[in-house]
Amino acid sequence: MNKTKETLVTAFALFSLFFGAGNLLLPPLLGYNAGEDWLWVTFGFMITAVVIPILGILAHARLQGTMYDFGKKVSPAFSKAYCIIVYLISITIPSPRTASATHEIAIHPAFDTSPLLTSSIYFSLVLVFVLNRSKILNFIGKFLTPIIVVMLFAVIGIGLFSSDGLMNASTFTTPVVSGILEGYQTFDAIGAVVVGAVVIISLNLKGHTSFDTKKEMIRKSGFIAGLGLLLIYAGLISVGSFFGADIEIDNTLSGDMQRANLLRGISLASLGVFGNKVLSILIALACFTTAVGIVTGTADYFKGLFKGSQKAYVITGVLGCVIGVLIGQLDFHSIVVIAIPALMVIYPITIVLILLNVVPEKLASPKVFKAVVITTILFSIPDFLGTVGLADTIVVVQDFIPLSRFSMGWVLPALGVFIVSNVFLKNKSLLQT
Repeated sequence: MNKTKETLVTAFALFSLFFGAGNLLLPPLLGYNAGEDWLWVTFGFMITAVVIPILGILAHARLQGTMYDFGKKVSPAFSKAYCIIVYLISITIPSPRTASATHEIAIHPAFDTSPLLTSSIYFSLVLVFVLNRSKILNFIGKFLTPIIVVMLFAVIGIGLFSSDGLMNASTFTTPVVSGILEGYQTFDAIGAVVVGAVVIISLNLKGHTSFDTKKEMIRKSGFIAGLGLLLIYAGLISVGSFFGADIEIDNTLSGDMQRANLLRGISLASLGVFGNKVLSILIALACFTTAVGIVTGTADYFKGLFKGSQKAYVITGVLGCVIGVLIGQLDFHSIVVIAIPALMVIYPITIVLILLNVVPEKLASPKVFKAVVITTILFSIPDFLGTVGLADTIVVVQDFIPLSRFSMGWVLPALGVFIVSNVFLKNKSLLQT
C-alpha cells in the first residue's frame, strides 16, 4: 500500500474511532435547541469536539509514544495515575455507552430483546476485533468508515433539502458556551489521547519505523479526520435546527431519548421508512468502531505497563468487554449522568495536557507543566462539586472565579499561570546569565 493511500486509510480509521454514540446523538438536539443561533453553538462545539481532539492527534505525532508521554513532564507518578484513571473512565463510561445507545436506538425497537443479550453479543464482537489487533486499522479504515460516512452525508444532505428551514427560537443564553460544554460529552479530547496511541502502535505493527514518516502520516491523517468531523458535526447541528418547526419533541423524555427521537424523526423525514433502517445501521457501526478503539487502547496501555506482555493485553481486553457487558445494560441516560462529574475533573486536565504538548517546547518546560496542571486541577474542583449536588455550597467561590458559572473556571487561571510561569522562568534565565 502506498503512503498516500495508507494515510487516507489511517484518516478514515481515526474518524471512525472518534465518531461514536455521543457524536451522532448530541449535535442534532444541540442544533434544535439553538434554532437561529446554530452557527454560534457549532463554533463552540467545534472547539471541544474537533479542534482540541485534532491537537491531541498532532501531539501524538510529535511524541510518538503512549498516553504516558502526555503527562510525564508533570511527574512519572502523575502520568501513570492519569493514564489509569483515563483508561478506567473510558472502559466504564464511553465504551458501555456505545452498547447502550446501540440497544436503545437500533436493536430494541426492531427486535424487543433484552439489553443483556445486546451487550453480550456486541462486546463479544468487540473482543474478536481487539484480539485481532494488527488488522484493526485497515478493516475500520477501508470498510466500516466509508459506510458510516456515506450514510451520514445521505441523512444530512437529503435532510437539508427536505426541511422547511423554519427554526425555533434559541433556548441558550450563551450559545458558544453551551456548544463548548456539549462538546465535552463527545469524549473526543479523551478519545484523542486514547485512539492516537492506538494509531501509533498500529503503524509500528505495520512496519513503519521512521519517526518522520509516521509524524507526517499522523499529522495528515489527523487533519483529514478533523475536516470530516467538522463537516459532519456542522451538518448534524444545522439539520437539527432546520427541522425545528417540523418535528415535535416530547419534553417529558430524558435528554438522551429526546436526542434519539429527534434523530429518528429527521431520518424518517429525509429518507422515509427506509430512514429507520439506515439510522439503526449507522448507530451500530459508529458505536462499534469507537468501542473497539477504546478497549484496544486500554489493552495496549496495560500491555506496555507489564513490559509487552501479550497475556496482559488479552486479560485487559477481556475485562474491558466484560465491564462493557455489565454497565452496557444501564440505559444511556444513566451512563451520561455518571459521566458528567468525571468529565468535569478529567476533561480540563486532558485539554491542558494536549495544549502543553503542542506548543513549542521552550514554552512548556516541566516546571510550566507542573504549575499549569496543578492550577487546572484546583480550579476544576468547583465544577466537579457543582455536578454532584453541592452547587449551593460553591456559589460564593464561583462569584470570585471568572467563567466558573459556565463550568470553565479553570480556563483563565490556567492561562494566567502559563503566561506568568514563562515570564518568570525567562527572567530568571536572563538574571543567571
